[in-house]
Amino acid sequence: DIRVVSATNADLRKMVSERTFREDLFYRINLITVKLPALRERREDIPLLARHFADRQAEINGLPRTEFSADALNFLSRLPYPGNIRELKNLVERTILVSGKPTLDASDFDAQYLRHDEPVKASESSSLAGMTLDEIEHQTILQALDRHKGNLSQVAMTLGISRAALYRRLEKFNITVNEK
Repeated sequence: DIRVVSATNADLRKMVSERTFREDLFYRINLITVKLPALRERREDIPLLARHFADRQAEINGLPRTEFSADALNFLSRLPYPGNIRELKNLVERTILVSGKPTLDASDFDAQYLRHDEPVKASESSSLAGMTLDEIEHQTILQALDRHKGNLSQVAMTLGISRAALYRRLEKFNITVNEK
């Protein structure tokens, strides 16, 4: 398993000089420097990456393969991606899980896209104002249960948790469900 550390050679040299990074380790790992441009600089990779993330999501969750319309791939290719590849991955996975459709189009991604340049709407911020994290979690679970008509598998998938974790939260919040 390879882990990628986001630090430049200059960052590591500075850390060595400040004695916050071991010098011998720096020379062990400083064999090859790879410059990987940001996703926004290699937009031609977006359709391939989206396909990869969709296929992995299907495999992990036992879902059928999701297709993308041409306008969906066009939409994905135009986004700014300040969060880089992880932002694309999260958007693809979230859209697949929430929509549940076999073929996704631009409107599906648009509905799930978290815009970085838009301020939070007053209604959204005020609905969370004064709520504790537990209250927000409780409300989110209730909304997911309502949206999926009590289907716990779909609720857990939408929330990004296992069924066991969902059962623990249902018990924690004393939520009873007649699974359909």
